[in-house]
Amino acid sequence: MSEPAPVAARSRWRLPSGSGVSPARRLIAAVLVVAGLPLLTVALVAARGELALGSLLLLYLLAVVVVAAVGGLTPGLLAAAISFGLANWFLTPPYHTLVVAERDSVVELVVFVVAAVIVSATVELAARDRVTYQERLAAQAAQTRELAAADRVRTALIAAVGHDLRTPLASAKAAVSTLRQDDVEWREDQRAELLATIEESTDRLSRVITNLLDMSRLQSDALTVRPGPVGLVEVVSRALLSERARAVTTDIPDDFPPAWADAGLLERVVDNLVENALRFSPTGVEITAELDGGAGGGRGERICLRVVDHGPGVPPERWDRMFVPFQRLDDRGQGSNVGLGLAIAQGFTQAMGGSLTPSVTPGGGLTMTVDLEVADR
Repeated sequence: MSEPAPVAARSRWRLPSGSGVSPARRLIAAVLVVAGLPLLTVALVAARGELALGSLLLLYLLAVVVVAAVGGLTPGLLAAAISFGLANWFLTPPYHTLVVAERDSVVELVVFVVAAVIVSATVELAARDRVTYQERLAAQAAQTRELAAADRVRTALIAAVGHDLRTPLASAKAAVSTLRQDDVEWREDQRAELLATIEESTDRLSRVITNLLDMSRLQSDALTVRPGPVGLVEVVSRALLSERARAVTTDIPDDFPPAWADAGLLERVVDNLVENALRFSPTGVEITAELDGGAGGGRGERICLRVVDHGPGVPPERWDRMFVPFQRLDDRGQGSNVGLGLAIAQGFTQAMGGSLTPSVTPGGGLTMTVDLEVADR
């Protein structure tokens, strides 16, 4: 268990594979090496009689530092090697040879090379550390933006759910309090109306909570899909087991082929689509189904289940927004309008391998089409 520590220590000093220097800066450094070092050598040759070799090498070292600061490790090492050769050839007696006559000159040249390499490596590491730091800052900024977005979603959730929970709770509490009054004798029709209010309010509460749980399952990838042959007539009938079914007409033959889907998820899809349609077209919603042969699409036979309303419709440029959680495209306050119904319907449909597509209803309105595979018959 004690061996990883030395490995970590070694990796700490290993040069990273990436680079913290841009290609443009490396090009400038190459120009400095090719043009700047010869010019510097010309100037130093003129001054070699007045300055010691150590002083001349310090000027070369300064040039190497500049090149390394601009271009990083590779140009810095190249500048160090070329500077060593130029200093040895032009500035170290005997001149114009690679032979070094004095021992002190050998030491000065070796120290120069070592110092130049260390400086180049240090500059490169500093540049890469700077890039790493900037990347960390960018990652932290992105995380901050994500947290801010999550806070906005929570704020929208609190605002939407707060209203949609308080309203039915207040209605149910008022109806219960009214029924509990001992000094009033209610007629049977009045009692039935109050009980209907309580039932409607609890249904709305149930729908809000169910939608929130469904969206939580979608966003946390905790949705379990159990596909199989599903009869559309049965699923649609279960989705319409409420008073609102009176405003919905269905046109699905009894012998219609089954869809390959999850029965529970498909029921929730139909339920949410019908609820959304009734908000805009309370007296005229139709559910139809037909087969699409898939000619040219390569997907085989498909089922198209359509929920059609004849309300004001939604402009095509706003169709994408309909499927964004917590989005309300109107100010209607009826129903569990947290702004999750269509987002859940789309998520469940896609989880079953299908698609949910809006289109314009002929004559006005919105048609939502659920596209699913046909189960093997």
